[in-house]
Amino acid sequence: MAAFGTFERMMATRYLRARRQEGFISVIAWFSLIGIALGVATLIIVMSVMNGFRHELITRIVGFNGHITIYSNAGPVPDYDDVTRSVRGLAGVTSAAPIIDGQVMATANGIAAGALVRGVRSADLVSRRTFEGKLRGGKLDGFDDDEVIIGYRLSQKLRVGVGDKLTLVAPSFQATALGSLPRTRAYTVGAIFDVGMAEIDAAYVFMPLEAAQVFFRLPEAASGVEVMLEDPTRIGEFRAVAQGRLGPNYRLFDWQQANASIMNAVKVERNVMFLILTLIILVAAFNIISSLIMLVKDKTRDIAILRTMGATPGAIMRVFFMSGAAVGVLGTLFGFGLGLSFALNIETIRRWIEKLSGAELFSAEIYFLSQLPSRVEPPEVIAVVLMAIGLSFLATLYPSWRASRLDPVEALRYE
Repeated sequence: MAAFGTFERMMATRYLRARRQEGFISVIAWFSLIGIALGVATLIIVMSVMNGFRHELITRIVGFNGHITIYSNAGPVPDYDDVTRSVRGLAGVTSAAPIIDGQVMATANGIAAGALVRGVRSADLVSRRTFEGKLRGGKLDGFDDDEVIIGYRLSQKLRVGVGDKLTLVAPSFQATALGSLPRTRAYTVGAIFDVGMAEIDAAYVFMPLEAAQVFFRLPEAASGVEVMLEDPTRIGEFRAVAQGRLGPNYRLFDWQQANASIMNAVKVERNVMFLILTLIILVAAFNIISSLIMLVKDKTRDIAILRTMGATPGAIMRVFFMSGAAVGVLGTLFGFGLGLSFALNIETIRRWIEKLSGAELFSAEIYFLSQLPSRVEPPEVIAVVLMAIGLSFLATLYPSWRASRLDPVEALRYE
């Protein structure tokens, strides 16, 4: 197809500025433009939110729980120091630390709540930087055997603050003169953290490793050894090397296995939303086809006159191609600007809508995160824009081809 000349641009511009008797065609063209703009904007916004949700979920879950945990097939790990030293020497390992995990009931002020206790050494907790900038009170370094660190939502539920006491009740029993009673112990709240994930902030309690060994009756043992890697996506390579060094008596459980259901759900939902929202752009592209066909029908006499004056079929095709493509390109650019502006300020917009309506649009308890995330991926945005423009160009081909094939003699005969 030859380059677009001044004649084609002039005629396409005239046809886009419809006169009063062509108002209906103009309305359809405007609806096509708005439809493409809304489709592109919605696709960018939804994909950005899905990307942000996935990124925040992975970052916080992985950063909190570690990339790989090493367990013993026989139960607790008695030689956890040897295992820790063994994996620390492997390539790609940034840290390794023994941990103790256990379920308890936390009580304070007559209120009870289920909780997950994690025993970890104070130095390992500080070096992991899990709570860097996430504390609402207290400090991490130097907490002793009588202190615990709890989540902000758990502290709200139990109505405790830094320096207050809470009691932990173990799931196992101890024999006393009065019979079997649950094992309990009171601890002081040394710090309160808020990592922004409701599920973690409402359930986790941290205590020193030695205190956890006493509380859960695991003397000189740990539940497992938690390992952090430089690149958490290269789990497979590390598993093979670590398993060979540790031997068959140990098993490795990584973050992908622990969160497989969540990751698969997010991936499937993201792909389905992309397909569904693409249909909006496709419907708008069909509107371009219908508006162009109606425009060609309305301009049959003009086309015939232009042909008799020397306009080539290629020139006629380019005129109507430019008319339809202009609608698609303008709609795509408008949708790109709208979607990008919305995605980059979505949390501010959410708060404004909640304040205006008085309704909660994003519940932290349901979605795990305390704020609506958004992460704009430039390659993805470019792909959406190119797809919208490509569909718009394809939509103009058939009406433009029909216009170029019009016989001027037949057109003038029946006018």
